[in-house]
Amino acid sequence: MNETEITLHPRQALGGAPETPAAPDSETQAWPGGPPPSKKPWRWLVLLVAVVLAYAGWRHFKPSAEPAPAQTAQDQDSNRTARGSDRGGRQPVGVATVQPRDVNVMINALGTVTPIATVTVVSQISGYLQQVAFTEGQHVKKGDFLAQIDPRPYEALKSQYEGQLAHDQGLLEQARVDDARYQALLKQNSIARQTAEDQIYIVKQYEGTVRADQALVDAQALNIAYAHIVSPVDGRVGLRLVDAGNYVQAGSSNGIAVVTQLQPMSVIFSVPEDALNKIAPKMRDGAKLTATAYDRANVKKLATGVVTVLDNQVDTTTGMVKLRATFDNQDEALFPNQFVNVRLLVDTLKDAIAAPTAAVQHGAPGDYTYVVSEDGKASVRVLKLGQVDGDYVQVLSGLNPGDRVVVDGADRLREGAEVRLVGDNAAPNGAAPAPDAAAKPARDAAATPAPGAATPLMDAGAAAAAPANASDPTQGHHHRHRQNDGADNQGGQGGSSR
Repeated sequence: MNETEITLHPRQALGGAPETPAAPDSETQAWPGGPPPSKKPWRWLVLLVAVVLAYAGWRHFKPSAEPAPAQTAQDQDSNRTARGSDRGGRQPVGVATVQPRDVNVMINALGTVTPIATVTVVSQISGYLQQVAFTEGQHVKKGDFLAQIDPRPYEALKSQYEGQLAHDQGLLEQARVDDARYQALLKQNSIARQTAEDQIYIVKQYEGTVRADQALVDAQALNIAYAHIVSPVDGRVGLRLVDAGNYVQAGSSNGIAVVTQLQPMSVIFSVPEDALNKIAPKMRDGAKLTATAYDRANVKKLATGVVTVLDNQVDTTTGMVKLRATFDNQDEALFPNQFVNVRLLVDTLKDAIAAPTAAVQHGAPGDYTYVVSEDGKASVRVLKLGQVDGDYVQVLSGLNPGDRVVVDGADRLREGAEVRLVGDNAAPNGAAPAPDAAAKPARDAAATPAPGAATPLMDAGAAAAAPANASDPTQGHHHRHRQNDGADNQGGQGGSSR
């Protein structure tokens, strides 16, 4: 009731019809029939909507009151696997099995491809170069025609010397006839002994002159032969150094072309003097040491040959000794003056225990590795290493055949850490798969809810109607994802109510 009293008409008290109420007083704003109607009824509607929205927000952000079903160790490991190795979980690693294998004792060296013969073809006579008969880069055989120098001056000189030879040969014959006559007259005492004896020496003088003339003729014949230039070795001709029509000088250092022998090819390389105790005994016994040439990046194999020469002294400035290896080089993979990496096979260790080099770690204990036991735990093994052969290293002590060593993921391990195997070694020799592998089908099945499965949008009665899902050990993990989806749906409903 309002504080202002309302006066009733007597007839209204007796049950009669009420009189029309008077207008409210402007000061008290009172109505005689009761409280005045609200001027703004929509305020109540706004207040109601705000309460509903507040309740929906509280339900959306409220943590689940029901505890999630307890997860088994297998589920926990599966969840860690899905997250990639949580703190305290099993670390995924790759392993390799240690097995006996042949280990090659190799010596690595740097070498240079050196042709057995490199010939600069120069002219042995002077004259005009009439013809160049080769093509740049052509493969030639020994004796193939390369170039021609004008031989006519030498042919003319040869003819001149041949005429001088014929003249001197005539004088020699005349002297011999005179000598025979003087000897007959001397026996008859018809001539002085001095004259007969002088004739003998005259004959010898003419004989010397004839020999000199013959030498001049032969020299010119040789010059004519030099005018016809041929290849001295089998090989490949390089770039042309002089063109036809030029006048070439005898003994010029430039030459006409360079012929390089490509087959066979040799590589000269140097090894430390400390390696002589491995190489020298083998070569003294006549063993053929195998040398393999690789490219500059030491990746691509170029050729395989044998060591043919061991140098006779050590270079005192470098402490290195040189060796020459010979290669067939039929495919011409080795190019003259090319830089190569040489791997010299000195010996082979049969059935040695070897481990991948990726499994060897270096730290405070020295060389060590992680070995995975049958129960899936990693332990540290200190190693004593021997020869390195490519991707494997000889293990003198610390490992036994059959040990599984970690080759991937060792940087995150510690002593006694639990690991799980990944890759081809996860279930070796037909063994049972790892727990994570066995749990994967269960996780996949749990990712798809069974028909009738309970969600946060369902009431308690519907949730009780699906006991099979409640007994699934992976349901706890699945329930969390479905709860988030339900919360999103609730938020969507609240928005639609607005």
